[in-house]
Amino acid sequence: MRLGLVGDTMLGRGVAERLLRDPSTVFADGVTEMIGEADIVVANLECCISDRGRRWPDPDKLFFFRAPPVAADMLRTLGVDCVTLANNHALDFGADALLDTLHHLDRVGISWVGAGPDRARAREPAILTHDGIRLAVIGMTDHPADFAAGPDRPGVAYVDLRSDGLGWVTDAIRGVDADLVLVTPHWGPNMVRRPVAPVRRAAAELVEAGADLVAGHSAHVFHGVEGRVLFDLGDFVDDYVVDGLLRNDLGLFFLVAMESGGPTRIEAVPVALDFAHTRPANRAEAAWIAERFGAACAEHGTEVERQGDRLVVDLAGATGRSTLGDRSAGEHHG
Repeated sequence: MRLGLVGDTMLGRGVAERLLRDPSTVFADGVTEMIGEADIVVANLECCISDRGRRWPDPDKLFFFRAPPVAADMLRTLGVDCVTLANNHALDFGADALLDTLHHLDRVGISWVGAGPDRARAREPAILTHDGIRLAVIGMTDHPADFAAGPDRPGVAYVDLRSDGLGWVTDAIRGVDADLVLVTPHWGPNMVRRPVAPVRRAAAELVEAGADLVAGHSAHVFHGVEGRVLFDLGDFVDDYVVDGLLRNDLGLFFLVAMESGGPTRIEAVPVALDFAHTRPANRAEAAWIAERFGAACAEHGTEVERQGDRLVVDLAGATGRSTLGDRSAGEHHG
C-alpha cells in the first residue's frame, strides 16, 4: 500500500473564492499527479464545509474557515479518500456547519474521523481497504477543549496531552480490527520549528500502544521524521500570510510505503503554496525544502537521501530507524 498524506488543507476564505470560480485551479496538474501515485490519501481538513452556521462565540478566536459544498467534490476529484476533522476549525461555524460537513463528505464518498455528532462517533476509527489490507485511521486533537464532543453533543475527538494522557486513543489503537493503524493528531502550537515536549511524549505513547504510523499537523510548517512518526506534515493549501523565516508557503506531499509490519519507505515531494493554489516546487524552492527537511530529520537521528525530486527516508534498513519507531513486525490489531 502507498499511503498519501497531506497536512492542513484550508479551503475557506480566499481558497473558497477560487473554488467558487473554478475548483480545478486550486491544485496544479503536477500536484494532482503526485496524489495519483497513492493508493489511499488522508488529509487534515482545516475548515467546515457548509453554507450555514454562525461563528463560534469566542471573543479570542481570530480565524474562521468555511468552505462551500463544492469543496467536497473537489477533494473527491483530487483523490482524497479520508479526512480528519479533529482540529481547531471543525466548529468554526457551529454544530450545524459541522454536521453539514459530515453530510457533504458522505455525499461524495470521503471517509471522516476525528469529529462527529457525538463523542463515540468522533472517536471512532475509519477503516479503509486496499488490496485486502485494512487500514484504520484515528483522528485526535489537543485543542481547543471547547470543541470537544460530548455524549450527545457534536464536536471533535479531544485529548489533553498535558494532563489527561491518551487513554481513549490508546484503547482505540489496541481495540481496532485492522492490519495497519494510522493515528493523525492535530497537536502542538502553530509556527514552531520542531515538536514540543508534550507532542514527543505523546508520539512515543502512540507507537508503544501499537500505532503503525503517526502523522501529525498543526504547526503550519513541516517537521522531521523519527521512525514511525511524522511529527508535522505542514500545510497543503491555504491563503495564509507567509513567515519569511519559517516559510509556511513551502511544504511537502508525503508518500509512505506500508507493509504488514508498518512503514518501510517515506518519499517527501516538495510543493509550493501560492495564494489559494498549490503547485510543485521549483528548483530553488525544492533546494530550500530539502535542506530544511534534512536538518529537521537529523535532529531525530534520521537520514534523508535526495533521489530526483524526492526526499527519501528508508525505514526498511538501518537508515531512519530509531527507538521511538521500532516495534515487532507483522503485528495485527484487534
